[in-house]
Amino acid sequence: MAKPRRRAPARTLATLPVRQARDADLIQVVIETPKGSRNKYAFDPAQHVFRLKTVLPAGMAFPYDFGFVPSTKADDGDPLDVLVLMDEAAFPGCVVGCRVIGAILGEQDQDGKTVENDRLIAAESENHHYTTVRRPSDLGKRFLRELEQFFVDYHELSKEKFRVRKCVGKRRALQLIKRAAR
Repeated sequence: MAKPRRRAPARTLATLPVRQARDADLIQVVIETPKGSRNKYAFDPAQHVFRLKTVLPAGMAFPYDFGFVPSTKADDGDPLDVLVLMDEAAFPGCVVGCRVIGAILGEQDQDGKTVENDRLIAAESENHHYTTVRRPSDLGKRFLRELEQFFVDYHELSKEKFRVRKCVGKRRALQLIKRAAR
């Protein structure tokens, strides 16, 4: 009689590995909200579904795909956030391999205290438009200011205060991932 096989624990989107198996230089990102969407979705790890979190006002939409790095936990208690630069919008639940470019370091007030709420900036590995972008400065000052302002405005809708501390490069962004990895 054959021994019963041990099954590996089931993986969910929240527990996927941080790095891609085929290319250790790429991180995996689970898309929550696609570029151009007014609907902000958030992954609910307890029920393994994407929930509609909020609807942005007319005239405001996500400028790029937005998601999270699985198997991470940032200072705000959520997985590490990622703004993904890619040619076309993805969809909620799509897992994409991304090259880290940098991060927008930010902070917000949460439960009466100030917590870090950083956003990684990454480029999807198969895109064409952002192939040469390697550091935040390659995006240009105006582009970065617009990204920063989007997050300030987004939080203001929820009556939250988000402050941008600074924009940093790939080395510091990779440190954030390492610190947040579970």
